[in-house]
Amino acid sequence: MFESCAFDASAEQWSWLIPLIIVIALSFIMRRRKPAEKTPQDVASSLLMDVIANQRALEKFDTQTRPKKLKLGSWQRNSEKLDFLEPSLRSTLSETFRQIEDFNLRVESAKMYKSTSYLFGVNIERLQEPLDKSREGLEEWLKANIEQAGPGAGRQGCMGGGLGGGLIGG
Repeated sequence: MFESCAFDASAEQWSWLIPLIIVIALSFIMRRRKPAEKTPQDVASSLLMDVIANQRALEKFDTQTRPKKLKLGSWQRNSEKLDFLEPSLRSTLSETFRQIEDFNLRVESAKMYKSTSYLFGVNIERLQEPLDKSREGLEEWLKANIEQAGPGAGRQGCMGGGLGGGLIGG
């Protein structure tokens, strides 16, 4: 009889603890999700941040013992929202991120099979050129369109200004 009461108390404790853990986990996951970009300036700056991060990752590629996949998140969220960009820049971005997807597949295969042989055919210089063109085009577009929108347009960061600390070289 006494064992049954102890078991019931334990089960009762878990009955409210498990939903509490689930709620905490969901709130953590939802908080970590990146918000959807709403304006063309937000979309362009998000793409630019991924391009810059990918350029930096490629600079370190030769020195890494375990290569990392490049960023695609902004492209995956925004590839259908690029009508505001010139067709030549849209084409450059499309080709750049297609190459990044191919690169990531090779990195994934190398990790899965624990073999760097999947990375031997990767030509970093061939990927660097479209990244440079993408960065240049996005920076030019942002510079022109943030100036047009006036102060306070775009994403606000801790440093003020449209891009939160000057991603655009000035």
